[in-house]
Amino acid sequence: MTRKNIAVIGECMIELSQKEQGLSRGFGGDTLNTAVYLARQTSQLAVHYVTALGTDTFSSDMLAAWQQEKVQTGLVQRMENKLPGLYVIETDAHGERTFYYWRNDAAARFWLEGPRAEEICQQLAQFDYLYLSGISLAILTPAGREKLITLLARCRSNGGKVIFDNNYRPRLWASVAEAQAAYRSMLAVTDIAFLTLDDEHLLWGETGVEGVIARTHEAGVSEVVIKRGAEACLVSVAGEPIVEVPAQALPASRIVDTTAAGDSFSAGYLAVRLNGGDAAEAARRGHLTASTVIQHRGAIIPLSAMPDVPA
Repeated sequence: MTRKNIAVIGECMIELSQKEQGLSRGFGGDTLNTAVYLARQTSQLAVHYVTALGTDTFSSDMLAAWQQEKVQTGLVQRMENKLPGLYVIETDAHGERTFYYWRNDAAARFWLEGPRAEEICQQLAQFDYLYLSGISLAILTPAGREKLITLLARCRSNGGKVIFDNNYRPRLWASVAEAQAAYRSMLAVTDIAFLTLDDEHLLWGETGVEGVIARTHEAGVSEVVIKRGAEACLVSVAGEPIVEVPAQALPASRIVDTTAAGDSFSAGYLAVRLNGGDAAEAARRGHLTASTVIQHRGAIIPLSAMPDVPA
C-alpha cells in the first residue's frame, strides 16, 4: 500500500537553556514537535518537514536528529548565507521562564524565496496533507505569505487537505490587523483547524467557545478542534453535533513540563484522524499523547516513554 504524504511546514530553532551555572543546547519548534510525534505514531503516513536551514554544523545536527526520528528531510533547503534562529530560556529562582529570540534573519523565514522554492512548491502541491501553524505563517515575509496561500489553494484543488494550528504570537506580527488579515486568508484554505481559546481571544477579542467555532466554520473550515489543556477538547465537524472528549486526568505531582502539550495533542489527533479514525477516537489519542509528554521534561520525550498505541 502506498503511504500518503504529509508535509509539516515551519521553523526549528537552536535552543539554549540554563543548566546550573551553564547553558545546554537543544532544538525547538512547534511544528517540528508535531512532525516528530506524528512520525512516531503512524507508519501509514510519510512525514516530511519543510523549512530552510544553513550549511552550519547546528543545521546538520538538526537534520540528523530529524532523520533518526524517521522525519523525511528531502524538502529542507540549505542556504549558505543564513543560519537557524536562536532562542534562550532564562529561568528565575521561582522556576518561571523567560524567552529571548534571535530569528529576524533566520533561514526558515526565506524558504519560499530560496533556490529550490519553486521545485518544492511543485511537489507540495501534490501532497495529501499540508500542516502549518500561525508561527509558520508569521515568520514569512509578506511576499512569502502570498506564495504560501497560493500553494495551499493549489494543493486543495488537487484533492489535498490543509491543516492549521492557530498558535498566535503577537510579537511576530507588525500589528493585530496584519495578523487578522493573514489568518482570514489562511482559514479560507484550511480544512482542519486546531484552536486554543487564549490565542483566539488575543487575536479576535473575547468570544465564547460557541462563537469561536461558528466564526471558524464561517471562514471556510470544515473541522474545528478546540484544545483546552486539562479540560475536555471539543471537535466540531460541519453539519454534525459537537463532540466533547475528556482529557486524561493527571495529579499535579505528575506534571513535569507542559512544553509541546498542544503540539503533541495535534500529532496524536492526526495520527488517528488521517488514517480513517473518527473524531472522538482521534481526540482520545491526542489527549493520551499530550498527557504522556507533560510527564517528562523537554519538548521531545524519549521514544521509550511514548504511550503504547498501534502504529
